[in-house]
Order: sequence, then C-alpha cells, then structure tokens
Amino acid sequence: MRKPDDIKTANDIANASYAAADAVLATALCMTVNGQPLAMPANSTLADLLTQLGHAPESIATALNGEFIPRVQRDQQTLRSGDQVTCFQAITGG
Repeated sequence: MRKPDDIKTANDIANASYAAADAVLATALCMTVNGQPLAMPANSTLADLLTQLGHAPESIATALNGEFIPRVQRDQQTLRSGDQVTCFQAITGG
C-alpha cells in the first residue's frame, strides 16, 4: 500500500527536527554562566543574557571573562562563544 506524498513518517519528522536544531546551534553562542553551559542567540548582549535568566538588572553584578562589567555597559557588551559570565549579588555598603 502506497502512502500519500503529503503524509510524513515519524523518521521524516525527527530528521526535520534534528536539522532545525542543528541550524539553531550553528548560530548560537555557547558560553558558561556561573559554571553552567548555556546557549544564547548570536548577537546577544550581556543585558539580553540577564533578561533571559530572569535577573533584575539592578540587583545583580556581572563579570565577563573575569572582568567586572558595569550595569551601564551591559547593552553594548556583545557576547561571544566561549565567554565565561559570572552573575552575583551586588553588595554595597561600607
């Protein structure tokens, strides 16, 4: 019995899903955030990362590859694959 051309098999669907996932990963940035691997879309900024993680920007301090990044610079700080980001609770006082 022949199947209609518009009906896809489970393997067809799985292969299409894998191809789509590979395309996304090919353009994703792979980095480490607080010691855990994370992928972000290409051209993401440090501010985008904090939004993705659900952090309130004013309540968190950030370091990129061991260097402190001030809050006002997060929008301009583009991330790259291999970056190591540290997010930590900002402590003020004296």
